Amino acid sequence: MEKANASEAGLEEVSDGVYLATLATGERASVKLWRIDPGAELPVHKHENEQIGYVLEGRLIARADGEEVRLDPGDCYRFPSRERHGAENRSSEPAVGIGVLAPPRERPDWGDA
Repeated sequence: MEKANASEAGLEEVSDGVYLATLATGERASVKLWRIDPGAELPVHKHENEQIGYVLEGRLIARADGEEVRLDPGDCYRFPSRERHGAENRSSEPAVGIGVLAPPRERPDWGDA
């Protein structure tokens, strides 16, 4: 068994105001902790990984295939493989959540938008 603690994960800034940390990686999926600061935007992109997540704190506007959806604490979301998606934090508080990617994904490459 492997164990990880979110407070010890070491968030890395991957885009202006967007932070990711890997909590666990297996053969078929990886779990990420993410934080998006107020006013920051996760660039619209796509990837082969299916992505499922859960908002722990804060609020986001998610973008998927040209639509905007508000995500609040307690909301769960899913982006199918190859769906163009991104997010923006229009609030005054950081947004924090957990994302699961299958297959596992390491560092994002925003060049694949």
